[in-house]
Amino acid sequence: MSEDLQSAIAAIIARTPEWIRQEMAAKDHVTRERAEEALAAMLANMFKDASKS
Repeated sequence: MSEDLQSAIAAIIARTPEWIRQEMAAKDHVTRERAEEALAAMLANMFKDASKS
C-alpha cells in the first residue's frame, strides 16, 4: 500500500465520529452493520475524491 493511501485511510479513521467507534464494538449485528456502512461510505468518498485528483 502506498504511503499516500495509507495516510489518507489513517486520516479517515482518525476523524471517525465517536458514535461509529462505539457501534463498531456493539454486540448487536444491526448496530455494528450500520457503523460499518458509515465507515465504508467515508472511505469510498475518500477514494472517489482521490480519483478526481
